[in-house]
Amino acid sequence: MTDTKQTTEDLAVLEQLNNDYVRSDQFSDVKRFNEFLAEDFIVQTPGVTRNREEFLDYIAKPRPFKDLAVHDVNIRILSDVALIHARATYTMLADGVDQEALYTDTYQKREGTWVCVAACAIAPGA
Repeated sequence: MTDTKQTTEDLAVLEQLNNDYVRSDQFSDVKRFNEFLAEDFIVQTPGVTRNREEFLDYIAKPRPFKDLAVHDVNIRILSDVALIHARATYTMLADGVDQEALYTDTYQKREGTWVCVAACAIAPGA
């Protein structure tokens, strides 16, 4: 991608999608996830791989944490694919323990729209 304006616009869209992903995760917002997850979406967390439907069912349940925040966000646009790497912090509801996770989300621009095709998190308590 050589068009700087397009790259700047894409970067802004991807930043918003990352914020939406995190907010939707914290607040079980299945409706918002439905809007930007690809039909062939796959997510991996320690010991578990979920397809889109399984992930949405999982997200619909009350979240076991609070105060989810992201740090050190690095967005890399590679043509029609983008990788978002970041660190997240949160507090487990069961015991009040603060946790930290690393994640990489993969987006692809399909028919002019960025959609999340994959996510992988190294996350205690996920």
